Amino acid sequence: MYFSHITKNPSTSFGTGKKILFFTILFVLLIIGVGFLVVKNNVMVPAKDILSERCNQDDTPYLDQTLPVAKRVDDLMGKMTEWEKIGQMALIEKNSIHDLNEITKYNLGALLSGGGAGPKVETPAAWLSMVNNFQNATQKTCLKIPLLYGIDATHGHANVLGATVFPHSIGLGATRDSDLVRRIAKATADEMVATGIYWSFSPNLDVPQDIRWGKTYETFGSDANNVATLGLAYLQGVQDSSSKYFNALATAKHFIGGGAMEYGTARNKNFKVEEGNITLSDKSLRQTHLLPFQKAVAGGARAVMVGTATWNGVNNTGNHYLLTDVLKKELGFSGFVVSDWYGVYQVSDTRYDSLVHSINAGVDMVMTPFEYKDFMANMQKALASGDISQGRLDDAVRRILTVKFNTGLFDRPEAVSGGLSIIGSAKHRVLAREAVRKSQVLLKNENSALPLSKLSGQIIIAGSAADNLGRQAGGWTTEWQGIDGNYGIVGTTVLEAIKNTVSKNTNVEYSLEGNFSKQEALADVGIAVVGEKPYAEGWGDNANPSLSAEDLAVIEKMKVKSKKLIVIIISGRPLDIKKYVHAWDGVVASWLPGSEASGITDTLFGDYSFVGQLPIDWPL
Repeated sequence: MYFSHITKNPSTSFGTGKKILFFTILFVLLIIGVGFLVVKNNVMVPAKDILSERCNQDDTPYLDQTLPVAKRVDDLMGKMTEWEKIGQMALIEKNSIHDLNEITKYNLGALLSGGGAGPKVETPAAWLSMVNNFQNATQKTCLKIPLLYGIDATHGHANVLGATVFPHSIGLGATRDSDLVRRIAKATADEMVATGIYWSFSPNLDVPQDIRWGKTYETFGSDANNVATLGLAYLQGVQDSSSKYFNALATAKHFIGGGAMEYGTARNKNFKVEEGNITLSDKSLRQTHLLPFQKAVAGGARAVMVGTATWNGVNNTGNHYLLTDVLKKELGFSGFVVSDWYGVYQVSDTRYDSLVHSINAGVDMVMTPFEYKDFMANMQKALASGDISQGRLDDAVRRILTVKFNTGLFDRPEAVSGGLSIIGSAKHRVLAREAVRKSQVLLKNENSALPLSKLSGQIIIAGSAADNLGRQAGGWTTEWQGIDGNYGIVGTTVLEAIKNTVSKNTNVEYSLEGNFSKQEALADVGIAVVGEKPYAEGWGDNANPSLSAEDLAVIEKMKVKSKKLIVIIISGRPLDIKKYVHAWDGVVASWLPGSEASGITDTLFGDYSFVGQLPIDWPL
């Protein structure tokens, strides 16, 4: 109303010339006050001419590798606009980038590949080219701050065709071998950085108390001490896996209480446990679930991912007590806190309020996978209104930049194709085979049914997982939910491993459904390889983890066709077999072994003893 009045009334104290001068000055002051920004698509972006002048500087101490990291960070932050700082807080799914210029325009700080989100062709060379193209876009920005590119390399660099797929963490938990876990983490980091990716969203430090949870296999099991020991070994294996040019970055996740959510409390109607409510007391939460994170932080963790569960009704992502008071102050965590997939938008009723609450609670980097423009606009609004302070912004960005410098992102050369030979190397596959055999748990061995003889006359093999690399590998392999079949993974199935192990004179007959030729003589051995279809996260929540009717039917067919029956269970958690196990001679928990099933036959046929111990209770 006031602006309308002075425009229409020529007798006001401002003449036309004075009005023009007044609003010109006001506009200039506004531009200066918001850090040289203009409005585009409802987002304030830097004016190119002003940025160009600011960027024509030769004074760049932050690029001097001889300076201490703290001084490099100070220098860089002193040169950054608010816009550039906000960009560093954004973690974007790569499929939301349809034009590489968006990385430059929005000064984005981090990208990720979600499960299955890679190049059109999943070869190592294609991955390397894709990541390098993203990184090269940052060189067109004023300050040339490199991207932190993250991926769920939870059991090897398993999104990449030909990569070594190691056993999932539940199997590694059965080994209780921290040296082995450290070597696997290093090998995974080696394959990861060969494609130009330096950030792994692992290890998982959750301590599951309910096997109905779909993330059970991502963990090292229900023993907090074992989780803490192996989690630290994995974290240090990733971060100590360094060369002249890089350090990789691990992520301790999911802070805190993952695996203790009550069944049926999930916010997502499709889930049962995931995103559920934890009702533990502060003392109980600390006794069981804080220990792994304490050890990880003390051992050098530089990134912590906050989980999407709630604790006594308060969402972890927006819990100031957990993120700031406990993690940052009490444990002394100096790295950055990153939210999980859309986690910051689950705290309050609106995106804006959720974001403000989460940042103020202690989240430093926001996994906002696709709505980065919305995120940046809301951050500008929150800072302008004082809902988020400049101090909180600077603290978050300082933490992120410090990790980027410590990870060597500013100093390393561009990754080149010559390093890709490490992916799926013979050395790594030997290591994976070692991990598989050490993870095998002998659940039952009646009348010394195991080990089997390589000289057996006839062996019959059946079951849904006998000749299926996808089921061996589980979720987070090639695709988010995994695959059910033999495409997209290079490796050895259980069937192939058995054929490669037994005598040339042994007759090995295979039938997926257990339909074998009619004959009076029984086979010396029947091996049923059964288990779960691949799944990930809440989609794997299951009220009764058990064998399918099809698998049970196969086992029954095998029992009447063989002198002794061995059941190999390929699963991400214990399955309910109490009603049936009495009729089986031998039972082996093989977990999710990955690409190298020869590790199973190493123990099955007695080349190595069974040494695996249950990482989580399995009632029989």
